[in-house]
Amino acid sequence: MTKRLFFFSTALFWALVASVTTSALLGTPDEAIAEGQDGKTRVISAAELAKHASIKDCWMAIRGSVYDLTAYLPQHPTRPEVIDVWCGKEATGAYNTKGAGRPHGKYTDQMLGMYQIGEFRKKP
Repeated sequence: MTKRLFFFSTALFWALVASVTTSALLGTPDEAIAEGQDGKTRVISAAELAKHASIKDCWMAIRGSVYDLTAYLPQHPTRPEVIDVWCGKEATGAYNTKGAGRPHGKYTDQMLGMYQIGEFRKKP
């Protein structure tokens, strides 16, 4: 009886860990958007975006949202110079074509949501 209880509780524990991890990794982009103090979605202007234009502090606007990709850049499969030119800028065209006429995949779109910090507004 004790062995069964141990096995059941251990299996339940790991199932919960897997569930929490999966939901954290696959959460919707809306969950990742930073909110301002008033509880509304943070709106980021072009001027603010431009302040984050380096590999060590890289924000990009893609499809109307702003992403802080600083932590992701070391994991990106291309060399940093490919992405560095888009830090601090509106990069939808580059993201949609990878600069070579082929789009990023669905997995990349899902992963991008984890880095979303607000909405992009060209004018303040």
